[in-house]
Formats: sequence, C-alpha cells, structure tokens
Amino acid sequence: MNEILFVIDDTPIRTGMVLLAFGGLVLALLLTITIVIARGSGRSQAAAMAQAIRADELEERVSELLRAQDQAQGRVDAMGQALAGRQAEMARAVSERLDAVGHRVGQSMEQTTRNTAQSLHALHERLGIIDNAHKNLTDLTTQVTTLRDVLANKQSRGAFGQARMEAIVQDGMPKGSYEFQHTLSSGKRPDCVVFLPDQRPLCIDAKFPLEAVTALHNARSDDDKKIATQRLRQDVMKHVGDIAEKYLIPGETQDTALMFVPSESVYAEIHDGFDDVVQKAYRARVVLVSPSLLMLAIQVMQQILKDARMRDAADQIRTEVMNMMGDVERLRDRVSKLGSHFDQVSEDVRQVLISVNKIGKRAAKIEELDFSTPAEAEAPPAKAAPELFTVPTARKLRAGE
Repeated sequence: MNEILFVIDDTPIRTGMVLLAFGGLVLALLLTITIVIARGSGRSQAAAMAQAIRADELEERVSELLRAQDQAQGRVDAMGQALAGRQAEMARAVSERLDAVGHRVGQSMEQTTRNTAQSLHALHERLGIIDNAHKNLTDLTTQVTTLRDVLANKQSRGAFGQARMEAIVQDGMPKGSYEFQHTLSSGKRPDCVVFLPDQRPLCIDAKFPLEAVTALHNARSDDDKKIATQRLRQDVMKHVGDIAEKYLIPGETQDTALMFVPSESVYAEIHDGFDDVVQKAYRARVVLVSPSLLMLAIQVMQQILKDARMRDAADQIRTEVMNMMGDVERLRDRVSKLGSHFDQVSEDVRQVLISVNKIGKRAAKIEELDFSTPAEAEAPPAKAAPELFTVPTARKLRAGE
C-alpha cells in the first residue's frame, strides 16, 4: 500500500494516496446525488422515478467504478510485486557487480602490493650495493689520502720504497741468501744485499725521486719544464753517485749495484726521457731497476745460486755414483751365482725326470706280464684286469707259488 506508483514534480504518488483520492471522489458523487434527491423531493412522481432510475444507473456506475477500483488495486498490487521483483533482481545484480568489482580490486591491490614489495626489495638490494660501493670508495679515498701523505714525506717515501723492495726480495730469494741493512767494511749500510756464489754481496738501494718527477709533470711553461728537467737529472745523478761511492767496494762487493725505483711510472719517465742519465749510471756501474725488473733480477740470481749449489754438490754426487757402481758390480756377481744355482737345479730336475721315466717304463713292463693258469686263460674275463699292486693280484701270486 505504501509502494510508489509514479512521481509528479519530485512528489512520489503512493498506492494508498490513489485509493484515498478515489474513495473521496466516490463519496463526493454520493453526496451530490443525495443533495439533488433532497431538493427534488417536491417534484412530480415522474421526476422521482427518473431520479430513481438515474440513482440506479448511478449505483451501477458506482459499482462499476468500485469494480474498476478493485481491478486497479489488483493491477497496482501486481505492478508493486513486479517492481519489488525487479528491485530485488537489480539489488542482486548490483551486489554481484559490486562483489566482482571488489574481487578484481582486491586482486589488483594484491598484485600491486606484491609488485611494490618486489620493487622495494630490489631497491633495498640496490641501496645495499650502493652503500658497499660508497664504503669501498670511502676506504679507497682514505687509502689514497694516506698514500699521498706517505709519498709527501721524504722519510715515509723512503720507507715505502724499502718495504716494497724487501717484499720482492723475500718472495724470490731463499732465507740466508740475502740480508737487509747489512754493514759493509766501510761502515755503510745498503738497504739490501744479496750474497752471490763468490760470497761478494750485490748491493740494492731504494731511491724515489718523486718530487722532481711531480714538478716536471706540473710544469706548464717551457722554463718551468727546463728547470724541472734539470732538477730531475741532478737528483737521479746524485743518487747514482751516492750508490757508486758507498756500495761499490773493490774486492768486497760486486762490481755492479742496483738502484731500485719503486714506481713503474717514475722509472718509465726516467728511462724514456733521460737516456743520458741511464747511460751515465751504466758507466758508473749502477743499474736502475723498476719493481718488475727487480723481480726478474731476483729470479736470475736465484737460478745462479741454484747452479752454484749444484756445482758444490758435484763431488758428492760423483762419490755417490761411484759407490752406486760398486753396488751394481756386487749385484751382478750375486746374480751370476744365482744363475749357476738355477742351472744346477735345472740339471737335478732333468735327472729326476729321467728316473721317473725309467720307473714308469718298468711299471709298464710289469703290468704286461700274465700270471694266470691255462684254465683261467681259456675262460672269458669276468671283469677288467686289475691294476698293478692291488690286493687281488697279490693273492694270485701267492696261490701260484
């Protein structure tokens, strides 16, 4: 009864309102008829009859209106039920659509969350890698700064070159064949000496003319380059002169000394741009070596020491070889005696085999003899002839006797 049939100017028209309006209309008609009848009571009988007829017709129309009202009420109820069913279907469809949309949104959000988590994980890994790289870069920067501080100080730079030289020598030479800070007869102490087979030490001293090379690299004008070149030449020749004067002692040290330059780039700069300095150092019997050339020189000296040890051990090897040859001679004599024993054994075995053959032949002859009587000889043999030295044959021999 409260269902909305239609809307007029945003005002919902419900079923109860329609029924009330229809009932009011019917009551108004009835009231009008009653008033008309009351006013016309004084008219003639014909008019009364006509009014009665019209009242009957009006009653029939009212009845028809009531029936139409009932039919309209039924139609309104049917429409209400249809609208309720449509509304339920629409609600169900909307609910299903909302559930489907919610499910899709949930899946999409779950996938988005998963992708976001993976992206965050990958981002964290990348950040970890970046942190490690930053840490390594910081450590490298610290090391470079430390190395720069070390190379800036002349004493620290000398200690750096000496430490690198000591590492190369210790890795390549056996213990006892070298010594660091060895004191010569003159009281001078080179950074390292290597004892060669003649027991004269080869002196090695580390020099690092980094300041002059740096000044040459930083020079911009021709005058600055000329001044830096002259400075580098003087520094290198001063080092060469000091090594030749201090560490080349006739009869005590080797005729040549090594000047170790602990930087390949510095050595290359000197060797490529100052060939006259290198030649003067050769004439002064001082050889400039880089870390790679020092490794090669150490390997050569190691092979020289090995050859010297082999020459020293040659007499001992010769004595051991002579003793081994005596052992071989004794072994040959003993093998010869063993061979003669084998020959005697072979002869004894041959004699034994001859005796065995003779015994076999005699046994065969004994087996061929027939010791039976004539009657027994005529009778067919009942069984195979017994073997030699069996018990039945022995009984036959005693009966024949």
